[in-house]
Amino acid sequence: MAAKVGKSGCAVESALSVIGGRWKGVLLFWLLKEGCLRFGELRRLLPNCTPRMLTLQLRELETHGLVKRTVYAEVPPRVEYEPTAFGRSLEPVILGLREWGEKYHRRLAAAAAE
Repeated sequence: MAAKVGKSGCAVESALSVIGGRWKGVLLFWLLKEGCLRFGELRRLLPNCTPRMLTLQLRELETHGLVKRTVYAEVPPRVEYEPTAFGRSLEPVILGLREWGEKYHRRLAAAAAE
C-alpha cells in the first residue's frame, strides 16, 4: 500500500484522502454497525451506489487496510467484507460524523420551518 500523504503534510488531509469519497464513510458506518456484510447486502443498504462504484470504494478501503475481504470457495461464490482492527479505530470518527450530520439535518429543518 502506497502511503497517502497530502502535499501539505497535513494529517487531516491524509485522513480525508483515505476515508473521503462518495460512499466510503457510509460503507464504513454500515460495516462498523453490522460487523460483516456481503456485497448484495451492501448494495441494498446503498441503493444509489452502482455495483462498479461499490466495488471501487471497497477495494480502496481494502487497500488502505480498513476493510478485510474474504472469498469463500463455494458455488455461487460468497464474498464477505468486514472492518479490520485498524478500520474499527475509525468508529469514534464515523459516529462523530453521524452525530454532526444529525445536528445538521435538524438545523436545516429548523431553517426551512422559519
